[in-house]
Amino acid sequence: MMGPAHSLSGAAAWLGVGAAAAAADRAMPWPVLVVGALICAGAALAPDLDHKSATISRAFGPVSKALCEIVDKLSFAVYKATRKPGDARRTGGHRTLTHTWLWAVMIGGGASALAILGGRWAVLALLFIHMVLAVEGLLWRAARMSSDVLVWLLGATSAWILAGVLDKPGNGSDWLFSAPGQEYLWLGLPILLGALVHDIGDALTVSGCPILWPIPVGRKRWYPIGPPKAIRFRAGSWVELKVLMPLFMLLGGVGGAAALNVI
Repeated sequence: MMGPAHSLSGAAAWLGVGAAAAAADRAMPWPVLVVGALICAGAALAPDLDHKSATISRAFGPVSKALCEIVDKLSFAVYKATRKPGDARRTGGHRTLTHTWLWAVMIGGGASALAILGGRWAVLALLFIHMVLAVEGLLWRAARMSSDVLVWLLGATSAWILAGVLDKPGNGSDWLFSAPGQEYLWLGLPILLGALVHDIGDALTVSGCPILWPIPVGRKRWYPIGPPKAIRFRAGSWVELKVLMPLFMLLGGVGGAAALNVI
């Protein structure tokens, strides 16, 4: 799928988690619901860091472009080292390592560890990165018409304000994990969820997605999971734009309302 659809699906997924948490009597404070939805919307773009034309690869200028080159080469090297006889020969790493459940768990767990061990500046860095990506994904038309610097300033300002809101007692820095020293441990959850939602979205497209790696399926270790090919679609097609994106907005609205006990 394209960036805007990925971001919308990420936000909708976290709002759905918020509704489930409310039903399980672990309701999210509203700042956690809002911040988590924005983080998940940004994180839903992250797996495409292995593609030089992707939104995330352009979002942070030379830094993200250089990181894209590294991730692409790393992904390709892992693919070559682990492929089985049934796996196709490739010339690049797109839709390999970063599009797996294991990568999602690694970046989600790494983000939680960074938030705990790195303190406030680590939390601000995580928020800044994902706020910039959320702007790029959810407000993509405006982002493309403005300069990168303005998007970065909006991301930095949003991160600073939202961190200040979360820090206030009862606003959610210790949501779900309330033991001393576990503040912001939950930040890894929307990042993990965003990556998984991205993979599921790509699995619906013509090429499928090797979500299960490194679990082998038959003669393939990089088996492209997906529904029957007859109901898959091409990225950017009318199905994505006219069906899925409105559906994500509807589901997100319902999930958000349920999470806040409005319905």
